[in-house]
Amino acid sequence: MALICSLINLYIFVLFVRVVLSWFPINPNGPVGQVSRLVHAATDPVLVPVRRMLPNMGPLDLSPIVVWIVLGIIVPTLIGC
Repeated sequence: MALICSLINLYIFVLFVRVVLSWFPINPNGPVGQVSRLVHAATDPVLVPVRRMLPNMGPLDLSPIVVWIVLGIIVPTLIGC
């Protein structure tokens, strides 16, 4: 259980990094661009399906918030973190 809880916390941190990176212009050829590609590759498999289920809110993407709620509150409650 401790490993699952640690992985959930790590993924929540990666989601936070993705949100913060989205606030800044990033040079895709620079070192931050490489980090951004890794973060997107790690989070897109979860965020894209959630984004499809949510109504279009224009430039506001609520999918990280929904995933945070599920991973940060619901899942730990169910598995006992």
